[in-house]
Amino acid sequence: MAQMDIVTKRIYQEAAKRDGHRVLVDRLWPRGISKDDARLDDWCKELAPSDDLRKWFDHDADKFDAFAKKYKKELKDCEDKLDELVNIAKEKRVTLLYGAKDEEHNQAVVLKEVLCDRG
Repeated sequence: MAQMDIVTKRIYQEAAKRDGHRVLVDRLWPRGISKDDARLDDWCKELAPSDDLRKWFDHDADKFDAFAKKYKKELKDCEDKLDELVNIAKEKRVTLLYGAKDEEHNQAVVLKEVLCDRG
C-alpha cells in the first residue's frame, strides 16, 4: 500500500515547494491573504466545517473533542472529495491549509486524521 504524505499548515506561513498539493480547508477566505500569495491547488469549501459548527466551536480548545466528533459526522457527506485527496496524498504531499491561530485545535488536524484513516 502506498504511504500517504499529509501535513497541516497555517495559510499565513509562506508557501514552499515541499508543500506539494496545497489545499485550503476553510469555508471563508483568510483575511489579508491574496489569491497569488496563497498559491492554492484547491480550495475545498465542502470539506470545511459547516457555518453552524464553525460558529459553535469558535476555536474553543475545551470544545475540540466534541467539535471533532461533529465534524467527522459532517465529512461523511464528502466521500468523493476525501477519496480524491487520499489518492493525491499517495502520489505526493498534500498540505491542508487553515487560517486558525491554534495549530492543534482546528479542522485541518481532524481532516488529516480522517484522511489517514481512509488511506
